[in-house]
Amino acid sequence: MHIILVEDDPQLGAAIQRALERLAYTVSWLRNGREALIALRDETADLVLLDLGLPGMDGLDVLVEVRRAHVKTPVIVMTARDGVQARVHGLDAGADDYLIKPFHLDELGARIRSLGRRSQGLAANRIEVGALALDMGTSQVMFRDEPVELTRREFALLQILMERAGRLVRRESLINSLYGLDNVVGNNALEVLIHTLRRKLSYDTVRTVRGFGYMIPRDPA
Repeated sequence: MHIILVEDDPQLGAAIQRALERLAYTVSWLRNGREALIALRDETADLVLLDLGLPGMDGLDVLVEVRRAHVKTPVIVMTARDGVQARVHGLDAGADDYLIKPFHLDELGARIRSLGRRSQGLAANRIEVGALALDMGTSQVMFRDEPVELTRREFALLQILMERAGRLVRRESLINSLYGLDNVVGNNALEVLIHTLRRKLSYDTVRTVRGFGYMIPRDPA
């Protein structure tokens, strides 16, 4: 999952980014409302964590503008504005969830997983496709009843493909989700990642659709 984090507090932003990257998420950290509005309109993210008290443009105004532009990316608002009316305004403006500061990073992780499951039509943290099983809560992967050690990006790649099992995932979409907005990606970075994932599982686990992207069949070998 590629998450856009919009937070102007340097300490809190750095802590959230570190915590989420340890959970195998790709995080693009933006620090003002204007940057956030531009990034969100491009719809490159799977989920947005949006602070409201931002320089340049208030987070609530950002949310109103992107929803007006029919951007459907899920948004979790993070704010110290804890009054009932503030929460009502945020939810009415298009927020999918509302988290009051200060919050525990474990709670943030749980809310991200919950919203991610809902957006993908999943009911639990565990995804099973054929002989593959992936647990989003513990970051554990099992293949043919054996544990498989994956890097953060290998895990993220596998999760994306398993959530969309049986469907083609375009190369450009995978690159956006895995590398975010902040990284310069080499021409064959994704192909190298696919190769290492196949080596740890089996070659037939991930299928190539030449010129378009990749997919995991519903019943991989």
